[in-house]
Amino acid sequence: MLDLACGGGRHVRLFLARGHAVTAVDKDLSGLSDLRQATALEMLEIDLEDGRPFPLAGRHFAAVVVTNYLHRPLLPTLVEAVSPGGLLLYETFTAGNERFGRPSNPDFLLEPGELLRIARGRLRVLSYEDLEVTAPKPACIQRIAALREV
Repeated sequence: MLDLACGGGRHVRLFLARGHAVTAVDKDLSGLSDLRQATALEMLEIDLEDGRPFPLAGRHFAAVVVTNYLHRPLLPTLVEAVSPGGLLLYETFTAGNERFGRPSNPDFLLEPGELLRIARGRLRVLSYEDLEVTAPKPACIQRIAALREV
């Protein structure tokens, strides 16, 4: 399982607790310091936006999880990183979120239907939402769960 821009490791911890091997990627892994001895955890502290090639290109994962992060140049690579039978689970902010504060820069806000477009023809969409939520705080988000068929 790949947790991209993993932050404090909420998903890392969930998947490790369920016995899965996890690759955690973020520019700051200090929130995972308590997990450094976990044998099923690969930690990569890298800046995904510094212009260097994606360090996991060519690798495949049973699940690719991304939340609250958007760097458009990585989207096709992330779709390709999903193994046959694997899932892409992606949720982040979308246009309209600027009404609620940050992020408000269009570079960090998905366009309407953008997650559907990246999956089209490559993954089977199991669930998709483009909505406004009130909890844990008001935000405009898109979510997708998509499967790479075997």
